[in-house]
Amino acid sequence: MKVYLIDGTYELFRHYYALPSARDRDGREVGAVRGVVTSVLGMLKSGVTHIAVATDQVIESFRNSLWPGYKTGEGIEPDLLAQFPLLEEALAAAGIIVWPMVEFEADDALAAGAALAFPDERVEQVIICTPDKDLAQCVVGTRVVQLNRRTGVTCDEAGVVQKFGVRPASIPDYLALVGDSADGYPGLPGWGAKSSAAVLAKFGRLEAIPADCREWGVNAANAGTLASTLARERETALLFRTLATLRTDIPLFDDVDELRWRGPTTEFAKIGERLDGAITEKTRTTGRNREQSADNVQPSFTVKTKTAKG
Repeated sequence: MKVYLIDGTYELFRHYYALPSARDRDGREVGAVRGVVTSVLGMLKSGVTHIAVATDQVIESFRNSLWPGYKTGEGIEPDLLAQFPLLEEALAAAGIIVWPMVEFEADDALAAGAALAFPDERVEQVIICTPDKDLAQCVVGTRVVQLNRRTGVTCDEAGVVQKFGVRPASIPDYLALVGDSADGYPGLPGWGAKSSAAVLAKFGRLEAIPADCREWGVNAANAGTLASTLARERETALLFRTLATLRTDIPLFDDVDELRWRGPTTEFAKIGERLDGAITEKTRTTGRNREQSADNVQPSFTVKTKTAKG
């Protein structure tokens, strides 16, 4: 079997900016939810049998108490933020396992889900559906991979090394040095992608990097300055690594068969009618660039959906 773990937060954002606005009879924005649900149903119709979707029920997490600049829900458009509860409700009604995160993040749930599914010998492959670079730390050989559903590109362990210059286990250390603007921490001054990759490719972890840059034996510009910065900011770097390290200890399920899709619930028809009846508007007023497409899906929930086999 193959297990698909989907970043619902990313998908909702992606569809919100890719698709036209659509409002239900009460005037509430539902276009992104309609797009995500249609897309996920398309996966089921194509033969996917084991699937779960992780969402950020609230954008903040335990990491906000560790670093004041960590990402929050500030600046997210209200019409987008308001669709999270409906997305979770619609997916659950469709019979799909949903992990709405509060203390942790959706990324943590994806990491924990992969860690729980991976040891099961029945699992041929775990596909983590997100382009988020944080999840690269979860990749294992060709058995746990990342899939960017927008581009169709799959990234295995060799792909992680090719893209970042380090192995998956070093991704949290790499992000600690270079920073992650999307998550709100800056990394260490002077440490760029090339220098970080060169040093970590050899030493693997922050603690293993020698204090004396003459022991590095790698081609890194301004190595002396980098070593001084790391020595001075070591505690900050370790904090950033904690922020970048995904939690795999969340008890999401006991058996991977809990993720098997068994068909929609009786509540899905009502939600599907609400989404099908939404009126699509020509444009949405927004200052951000929208993607050209979101799987090129045409929303429709009127078809009968059969339980996937396998």
